[in-house]
Amino acid sequence: MRQKLNSFKEYIPLVRGNSDGKNVGLLVDGPNMLRKEFGVNLDTVREIIEEYGSIRVGKVFLNQYASDKLIEAVVNQGFSPIVVAGETDVHLAVEAFELIHNPNIDIIAIMTRDVDFFPLINIAKENGKKTIVIGAEPGFSVALQKSADSAIVLTHSRSPAPH
Repeated sequence: MRQKLNSFKEYIPLVRGNSDGKNVGLLVDGPNMLRKEFGVNLDTVREIIEEYGSIRVGKVFLNQYASDKLIEAVVNQGFSPIVVAGETDVHLAVEAFELIHNPNIDIIAIMTRDVDFFPLINIAKENGKKTIVIGAEPGFSVALQKSADSAIVLTHSRSPAPH
């Protein structure tokens, strides 16, 4: 039996989460983080990041070897897949630099284990942005974790361990 639609408010949430008006740009280093051994669930990552603010930019960088199934999964979880030829690091860094200079973004969140993004985190902070790094062990750079305002370590049980 069908119910009548009395109010759109009953079916469409007007505000998602409690983000205190902060806008987040989330960039994911796909080849580094979306690996079977980490068991990363992008929905879990979204829930964690939405505790800090509303995700306004959510991009997953993938290389040319990414399967169609992975690309489809990224899209289905509400992220924009960015497929690049070769290494993804340069493309992610350029996008992050653009977000750092975007006045509509308050928080830069980078999901990676790679110490190469250490200078980017520092540049973001110098430009008044809050920073979050999300990673997994083994190989999550200690320097990267210590440079960010918040570091989140994803564990195999998929529950985050904040640092």
